[in-house]
Amino acid sequence: MSSAAVLSLLLVLSYHRQVSWGSHVLANQPVVGLAGWSSLNNTQTNMFQDSNDKMIWLLFLFVILGLTASKFFCPNLSAISTSLHLTHNVAGVTFLALGNGAPDVFSAIAAFSHPHTAGLAVGALFGAGIFVTTVVAGSVALVKPFAVASRPFLRDVIFYMVAVFWTFLMLFRGTTALGETLGYLSLYVVYVLTVIISAYIYNRQKHSMTSSVQRGAHNPEEFDSSDSSDYEDVPCLTGGSIQQEFESEYRPLLPYSESTSQILLSSLNPVDNRKWRRKSWGWRVFKVLKTPLEVLLLLCVPVVDPDKEDRNWRRPLNCFHLITAPLVCVLTFQSGMYGNYMIQGQFPLWLLMLLLGLFLSAIVFCSTTNDCPPRYHTLFALLGFVVSAVLISAAASEVVSLLHMLGVALSLSNTVLGLTLLAWGNSIGDCFSDITIARQGYPRMAIAACFGGIIFNMLFGVGIGCLLQMIKTDSGVQFESQGLLTWVLAGSLGLSLVLSFVIVPLSRFHLDRRYGIFLIVFYAVFLLIALLTEFGLIHFG
Repeated sequence: MSSAAVLSLLLVLSYHRQVSWGSHVLANQPVVGLAGWSSLNNTQTNMFQDSNDKMIWLLFLFVILGLTASKFFCPNLSAISTSLHLTHNVAGVTFLALGNGAPDVFSAIAAFSHPHTAGLAVGALFGAGIFVTTVVAGSVALVKPFAVASRPFLRDVIFYMVAVFWTFLMLFRGTTALGETLGYLSLYVVYVLTVIISAYIYNRQKHSMTSSVQRGAHNPEEFDSSDSSDYEDVPCLTGGSIQQEFESEYRPLLPYSESTSQILLSSLNPVDNRKWRRKSWGWRVFKVLKTPLEVLLLLCVPVVDPDKEDRNWRRPLNCFHLITAPLVCVLTFQSGMYGNYMIQGQFPLWLLMLLLGLFLSAIVFCSTTNDCPPRYHTLFALLGFVVSAVLISAAASEVVSLLHMLGVALSLSNTVLGLTLLAWGNSIGDCFSDITIARQGYPRMAIAACFGGIIFNMLFGVGIGCLLQMIKTDSGVQFESQGLLTWVLAGSLGLSLVLSFVIVPLSRFHLDRRYGIFLIVFYAVFLLIALLTEFGLIHFG
């Protein structure tokens, strides 16, 4: 069932509810003639026109979220992890998880900032969990049937079931305290330590097995086929050496030095000519539509790429970033509340940031060259990380507010909007990337990303959101009851995990197309039950 079909169903059912309500009101009121009926129709027409405008703006915000996370947030996180010399295991469950789950986490934090929108966070996190573990995982199995790594799979499913059960307990009680929230967050620390320790043990066993094979005692293929690390083929996909070889093929034979103006213009061009020729017409149209937004982001957010020979050092543009990046942070942080802030009531904060940026930009421009990045170039990755995080947070807050208004206009609960529109919008990128990774021959990495990423999203999205709300209100967090749909959502997610925990080991950890079809059908049945429950067509008890 596609997202467009379900969105149409939502609109039809909500329209049916509005018409039924209007007919009920008219049936119990005196006859007012054609003028009254015309007034009601005009009101409903204006409401749906306003809803259409909100939907267009919502799609635009999702493009901002995806573009900022993929083009700016994730590369800078990769550069930071490379500079810190983190292993692939640690980077995968920390920085990579944060990069992939940034829209989900920031949306959840924004939703938990108000009790009446907490249902959006619950619906989005649970809905995205079901979507990723059924539709995305099922699609990976359909595209590339494979034998999943047994230990990492069981580890991730067990930790995710614990996280879901803990979240269910908090929702059931309707409140959470500071100690429980800190314990909730510490569960992810335990998960990271488990990943690191298990990877260390695996590498020791693999080294021991390799040594034995060299002595002619064992065959390593059996060991690698069942318990290989879910991150061991990451270096093959990072492709730093491959990219450098690819770029060296197009490097001019004779030395050529671009002028400062040429570097600035080329760095602001988001279109790769070689990639443009290989892509389809649909991709090209979408690229043209989002190019203005991408250029604006290029002007504001620096990107450090450790895979490139020059680490993406663009002297004129990076100097300009020192001016624009602080201004963007001031004007967008906390929904722009500091945009008009006056220092001691006399000097605007944005003007101070502008003068400071101009000063730093002049120093960097005069002390560096176009060809060689400075030693402190990694600090630009930290700056890009901060700016992109602020932009993602601002866009996520706007998405939450917009979805809440759509829920009021369409008479839909926050939970159903969270499990449909917000969950799909935040997970569609993961869906395409994981399927692409599977097609390239790395299905184990794709299935590991399905479960590993959503653990981070739930624990940090709920945990940090609750913690910030406690700091803001200096009291515990209260969860407003979202009705029967919340329990349907939590029960369905728990059931899908339990079924995977039972079925996959019984099938000897081989995920075939039958299992993929089963997962997708499970999601379709869940979504149908959830929507029918939302509109009162199904009652339990």
